[in-house]
Amino acid sequence: MSEPVGTGPGGTAAGPGRVLVGVYAVFALAAGARATIQVATKFSEAPVAYLLSALAAVVYVVATVGLARGGRGGRRTAVVACSIELAGVLVVGTLSLLDRAAFPDETVWSAFGRGYGFVPLVLPVLGLLWLRHQSEVAAEEAAGTAPDDGPGRA
Repeated sequence: MSEPVGTGPGGTAAGPGRVLVGVYAVFALAAGARATIQVATKFSEAPVAYLLSALAAVVYVVATVGLARGGRGGRRTAVVACSIELAGVLVVGTLSLLDRAAFPDETVWSAFGRGYGFVPLVLPVLGLLWLRHQSEVAAEEAAGTAPDDGPGRA
């Protein structure tokens, strides 16, 4: 019987990757719900902030799909999404602190994700580290060497 995509040995959704997929899925739902309500009920108050929350939701969905899918294409998709997320958190986080008038209401990424316990700042870093590890595992498997999962190797 074959394993679900992304969950086999070296799959991005295996082991700790399952937690990442779950957290990204929760953030996709949370950011999407927040953005939908904000855009539908008070868009004129802070359109940039609300559109940035919608963008964050889309990025979280893409990262979730890439991580869950696994394989070379899934990893590539997830790397792009996590990189955009990290850049967004850093840029929006910095701008939201420097120019509060530009962000009359918070986005998911405002103040580096303070409203979400700074998870939006930490999550893409963890995602990128996991994806790098998975790329190394895939390279070792392609080279015909078994990955060393012993002590000191995560």
